[in-house]
Amino acid sequence: MKQHIKVTKNFYFIVTVVFLVWMLFFDSNDFYSQYQLKSKVEELEDQKAYYQKKIERTEADREALLNDDELLEKFAREKYFMKKDGEDVFVVIEE
Repeated sequence: MKQHIKVTKNFYFIVTVVFLVWMLFFDSNDFYSQYQLKSKVEELEDQKAYYQKKIERTEADREALLNDDELLEKFAREKYFMKKDGEDVFVVIEE
């Protein structure tokens, strides 16, 4: 028991314990901050993967539109309400 008390009164032991407590709980890079940063990185990586898939789909649609005239005409009619000369366009809005 005396040896245990002697170790805890040692200056270097006390300084080391205080330093570890400071670094683990009070420093700007403590455990909680690191956990939050890791969560944010994971969220951003998920968003990156989502947008990369969306970009790939958009590029595939673009290639399809550039290579197929019928698909391009269908897209222009549906999306931008374009029409041929002499045609009438009726827009039906569902409520």
